[in-house]
Amino acid sequence: MSDKSKLIVIAGPTAIGKTDLAIKLALELDCEIISADSRQIYKEMNIGTAKPTQAQLNAVQHHFINYKSIHEYYSAGRFEVDVIKMLDNYNRDNILLVGGSGLYIKAVCDGIDEMPDPDLNLRMTLQKRFEDDGLAKLADELKRLDIDTWETIDIQNPNRIIRALEVIQQTGKRYSELKNGKKKERNFDILKIGLDIPREDLFNRINNRVDAMLDQGLLDEVKSLERWKDKTALQTVGYSEFFDYLAGNFGLDEAVRLCKRNTRRYAKRQLTWFRKDKGIHWFLPDRYKNIKSLIYSFISSR
Repeated sequence: MSDKSKLIVIAGPTAIGKTDLAIKLALELDCEIISADSRQIYKEMNIGTAKPTQAQLNAVQHHFINYKSIHEYYSAGRFEVDVIKMLDNYNRDNILLVGGSGLYIKAVCDGIDEMPDPDLNLRMTLQKRFEDDGLAKLADELKRLDIDTWETIDIQNPNRIIRALEVIQQTGKRYSELKNGKKKERNFDILKIGLDIPREDLFNRINNRVDAMLDQGLLDEVKSLERWKDKTALQTVGYSEFFDYLAGNFGLDEAVRLCKRNTRRYAKRQLTWFRKDKGIHWFLPDRYKNIKSLIYSFISSR
């Protein structure tokens, strides 16, 4: 990319309308989209991750969707490297970075610090504690040691909690401290746009989306992935609840209720993360003209 190329970030919680807005903007700006969604990366996870439709993928070139398999290890650090490499060879003036994974967006915009390699012995110890004592106790420990991380990660995901505790014990530093180091220089300008709506409206959208996913065949997708449910990528909201249902831990109605509840909680944590970034310009998703006006002002400043 040239020194004055423009990266336009569209961030916000799940079900807020990021994809529809991004498609419209990409067609307007004649540019491509980088997906900053840590689950849409995986080719086996489709309905439960609310990937863009095939028509949307055909309308605009997307990057980092269906990029990896659930059987491959991937991280925000690797995403940073891969995206920056892609941008170095991108031959247009503008590009959109769209998603709800705050750490992935931060990795591209600011860079993230190197994390220590996994300590398998320590991880096994923490995994045994999780199996013996349950997730709540590990989450409480993380809250005590690093409340900033506890407030922003998916605390329903044992792998996220175990990894954070692992890093804390390895380094003696808070996980959030390691993620918020010195900002790296980038050779592109950045505009950040955040989408938000009243909570009740957002929660209704989430509930309706879960219902729509079930109509689209989410349960069949979960069944097809059940043999790999221990994979890190699959231990996430929208899948773990239905794995528990298939295991006989509770009925389908309860799985649906938990999926909606956990997705609402996840959305709140996404907003908590993004609200800490004072550089984000906030809009209602339907304020297209206002958003477009800001973007064109930003582009013309090159």
